[in-house]
Amino acid sequence: MEKVFGGYKYSQDGNLMTMKDLVKTMASNQEAFELIKKAQSNNTLASIIGFAGGGLIGWPIGTAAGGGDANWALAGIGAGLVAIAIPISSRVNKNAKSAVELYNASLNTTSYNSFKPKFKIIGNRTGIGLCMNF
Repeated sequence: MEKVFGGYKYSQDGNLMTMKDLVKTMASNQEAFELIKKAQSNNTLASIIGFAGGGLIGWPIGTAAGGGDANWALAGIGAGLVAIAIPISSRVNKNAKSAVELYNASLNTTSYNSFKPKFKIIGNRTGIGLCMNF
């Protein structure tokens, strides 16, 4: 889990995970599964409301840019929809983060953090060597 602008980016073993992947992965942990399903539902809702709001904002701007008579009431309604989508999206991030933390805490640490050393050959002015990271 990595914090990025507007939320979090989720990965497992270096592979980026979508919301759908998170839901499938957490099916074995009921409490985490319920949180991630809630996040998924809210994510869909926030996306629909945000998309509609963005379209209602963009339509009058495009009309005005094209020299037409823009209906700015649509832009105001769109701004309201975007304002509604922001806290819903924030709740999505909160629920998804909680679900991931809960799921990760439930994993058996010995099987999850298996020993995976990485070897590199390194060199400098005095010679070459083998580097092991773990």
